[in-house]
Amino acid sequence: MISFEAVNKKFADGTTAVRELDMEIPEGQLTVLVGSSGCGKTTTLRMINRMIDATSGQVRVDGRDVRDVNASTLRRNIGYVIQQSGLFPHRTVADNIATVPRLLGWDRKRVRDRVVELLDTVGLARDLGGKYPHQLSGGQQQRVGVARALAADPPVLLMDEPFGAVDPVVRTLLQDELLRLQDELHKTIVFVTHDIDEAVKLGDRIAIFKTGGHLVQFSTPAELLAHPADDFVADFLGSERGLKLLSLTSLADVPVEPVTTVTVSTPVAEARRAGDGWVLLVTDDHRPRGWLHVDHLPADGVLADAEPIVAAGLTASASLLTALDATVSSPVGLAVRVDDDGRVVGVSSHQRINERAARFRAQVLVP
Repeated sequence: MISFEAVNKKFADGTTAVRELDMEIPEGQLTVLVGSSGCGKTTTLRMINRMIDATSGQVRVDGRDVRDVNASTLRRNIGYVIQQSGLFPHRTVADNIATVPRLLGWDRKRVRDRVVELLDTVGLARDLGGKYPHQLSGGQQQRVGVARALAADPPVLLMDEPFGAVDPVVRTLLQDELLRLQDELHKTIVFVTHDIDEAVKLGDRIAIFKTGGHLVQFSTPAELLAHPADDFVADFLGSERGLKLLSLTSLADVPVEPVTTVTVSTPVAEARRAGDGWVLLVTDDHRPRGWLHVDHLPADGVLADAEPIVAAGLTASASLLTALDATVSSPVGLAVRVDDDGRVVGVSSHQRINERAARFRAQVLVP
């Protein structure tokens, strides 16, 4: 979908931002450009929609040299999302989303229907369409920014550190939302970040740049983590790259084992008879609350009054890294497993998770 052929970018002050870049970005995948400040990743992104023109070489989108396409026409067919959303403050949410469709001459009904569709798609309430950007939270503004970029259904979406200005909790939610959208839409996405953990989580492929605009390695997250091209890449990935590998595979193949549970409405006396150690407290509809030790229960009453050690439930899609963290946080070394509706189906032990992790490591580390 996008290719760079011997591309260079040298600014008027003599700074070389991108040097002899050769790279092909696959169609329908999410490609992440990552590196420290001044490495050329944002310049590379902006050469795709001609916000910056290459000094030499060719940038092609869908086979066409971008210099052969009118810049305004090119940009209307490429979605663009930036940090802090870049919304027009004097326009409503609906009007912001409708910007490109209106420029393309869509009729009012088509525009209105598309706005409603996109509010649903990015997980925003429809009544927010009449609000102004300052009336939204940072996370909501970023969702509007994504909706605006998707409004004309472009095949390519450029995202320049879009989640860098929100807090870590909202950032995680936005990352998950982007993965959900990509699973549905299969856009060709180019995503810039300086955060290697974000790159590993989101990317189908990752391009690592270093200062001076050099592309050092371009590969899948697993290949990158297992076989860094040189010391620079290894250092950039960090000392925990072995653990990061475990974020790339899930709990799906880890056995689920039975666990003793008690509900919040269970009388304390009955709970004491449930076992002689730790039990899992669940709600009456079997959603996990946390671990209780029978020797530390309230004197009487029901278990709704108990204070468990909180345990989050993990579905089969949860990563092995998340699962191992859950076992470390658990007083019994067990990760609580739940179905897609959030109901407890059993547990998985640290040992079983570690065995699966060892098999996965062996698969990806073999050259």
